[in-house]
Amino acid sequence: MATMADVARSAGVSVATVSHVLNDTRPVLPHTRRAVLDAVERLGYTPNTLARSLVTSRTRSIGLAVSAISNPYFTEILQGVEAAALEHGYGLLIADPHDDPEHERKAVRLLHERRVDGMIVAPSADPRDLVAYLGRHRVPTVFLDRVVDTPDGDGAPRFDQVCAEGAEPTARLVTHLAGLGHRGIGLVAGRRGFSTTRERITGYRHGLAAAGLPYDERLLVHGDSEAAGGERATTAVLSLPVPPTALVTANNAMTIGALRAVRDRGLSVPGDLALCCFDDFPWADLFSPRLTAVAQPSRELGTRAVRLLLDRLAEPDRPARTVRLPCAFVHRTSCGCPERGEQPEQASVMIHERTLP
Repeated sequence: MATMADVARSAGVSVATVSHVLNDTRPVLPHTRRAVLDAVERLGYTPNTLARSLVTSRTRSIGLAVSAISNPYFTEILQGVEAAALEHGYGLLIADPHDDPEHERKAVRLLHERRVDGMIVAPSADPRDLVAYLGRHRVPTVFLDRVVDTPDGDGAPRFDQVCAEGAEPTARLVTHLAGLGHRGIGLVAGRRGFSTTRERITGYRHGLAAAGLPYDERLLVHGDSEAAGGERATTAVLSLPVPPTALVTANNAMTIGALRAVRDRGLSVPGDLALCCFDDFPWADLFSPRLTAVAQPSRELGTRAVRLLLDRLAEPDRPARTVRLPCAFVHRTSCGCPERGEQPEQASVMIHERTLP
């Protein structure tokens, strides 16, 4: 196996120069750097990552704490994170916090003990301990998918964050259903405490108001962001004396649960109940009817999270940023519209990237 000394001899430089090139610890002339990298390639030299971390205090690794990795939405986010990390020479350590504050604290501590250079975290519904730990240890962190209100004393956010728009796309689903003549439109909302749940409820209510429909609290039920919870919530709302004629489900897992509940009651979509869902997924157009949905830019969310983290590592004192990405409305047939060519409609807003005051 080739050593750093072998690389130095082949390139005609000192071992120290090879170290500076590989660890990026001192400027090196371009032709010297090229000679070293050519020697590395020619000899098949593999740097000792542990030794490098002792020199640079960096492990070239990112910790990712995301629950429900089996969920297609988070799987695509993971693909975006991994691709962007590898592109920039970083490895990935993954932990599943199970959307539980205690598990979350343990997962983040475990990643921190592995000396990751920074973390990307989808926070739980109660992230107070998480925020305290990350702040106390000054861990470079990007919150993903769910935003957290963590202002400094001057009111500025303490952490970078990236998420999809939530309120406007949900309102779009509601107004679409209202435009088809529905007056009783229900919402199966996610787990209480998530920013995504709050935003989609806000969008639901804005959509009702825009359509001139009253808000009826009985038509808003929580499905805990899970299939089983979505089934229970849908069963409950369909059991009302005057059930809704249309339903919006606030994530893909609850959509599956809602479809089970509809089937178990012997009802049909969209004949008995029009259905629109937040989250598109690979098999959404394989259902009969095909699901009208809001598609989140999941892979791009992962990519942007890595970029934000690398920016933070390069400039630790830069102001925190919150980045929101637009969603797309995918018009299919579960809403009750006739079959048509599938044309995703981009939201009217462009990418919002701003430094909050």
